[in-house]
Amino acid sequence: MTSISTVPPPPRRRARLRRLSGRDRVVLTAMAGLPLLLSVCLVWLPALATVALSFFNWTGIGGFSQMKPAGLENYRIIFTIYPEFPPAIEHNLLWLGVFFAVPAPFGLFLALQLHKQIRFSRIYQSILFLPVVLSLALVGFMTELVFSPTQGLVNNLTGHAGQNDLIDWIGNPRLNIWAVLIMACWRQTGYVMILFLAGLKAVDPSLQEAASLDGANEWQSLRHVIWPALRPINVVVVVITVIESLRAFDIVYIINQGTNGLELLSTLITTNLIGETSRIGFASALATILLVISLAFVLPYVYSTFRKDTRP
Repeated sequence: MTSISTVPPPPRRRARLRRLSGRDRVVLTAMAGLPLLLSVCLVWLPALATVALSFFNWTGIGGFSQMKPAGLENYRIIFTIYPEFPPAIEHNLLWLGVFFAVPAPFGLFLALQLHKQIRFSRIYQSILFLPVVLSLALVGFMTELVFSPTQGLVNNLTGHAGQNDLIDWIGNPRLNIWAVLIMACWRQTGYVMILFLAGLKAVDPSLQEAASLDGANEWQSLRHVIWPALRPINVVVVVITVIESLRAFDIVYIINQGTNGLELLSTLITTNLIGETSRIGFASALATILLVISLAFVLPYVYSTFRKDTRP
């Protein structure tokens, strides 16, 4: 028998790594360094400075030499004898809960409907997203027009614009927060809808087709296929919802400067910062509390989500 000689395959050539030129390094350094520098200068340093100022008493007049150490005194006053703080915390948490209960699921519902490629889908998207383009200050003016006691749309439609059965949506501290939340949810829903719609565009259609072939109905497909694929978008929606609810300011400040039932942490910060008696240290303590609350909601969810993604 004649043996067949096998020819060994040619050795693989190692991929040569291209050395970066000096110009490449400059470009990469600029692309990565400039955003990092801006983030440090415009976000992290002011945040750290705010935390540091919260331990001082300072009116902002006379330079840094007039700063007097206060320790935890500002925080003690806030948590014990500052009457506006408890309702502000309550309203911020209410704002956060309503944003999670109404715009988030309703925005997902609208995104699912528009994702079905119905007729005039583009027009519906534009109409539903239009409120997001409006500033919160303009939404505040619209809130006054819609819920005005005598000239407002709601009271005139329901017949409560007369003197005998007048409903004061703006002046009543038990009602004005709900009137503001209705308008805020109206604006936030379009924002969440666009985020979910962008996430749905990235879902592999073959997964949904395979689920339907296996007999899954629409709810089962959403629960077991679409929702897990939307995990990165869910992180964005949670972060955006927390930020938008805790930074709410313009809409209530336009109505009554954040008083008489519309107290929020953001309005308290502004009042103490630029009021007649400026208390920068006290306002910094309020801002630090707002920062801690934001991180307490965002960081655990983001950590748990990305931990699941990196788990083998």
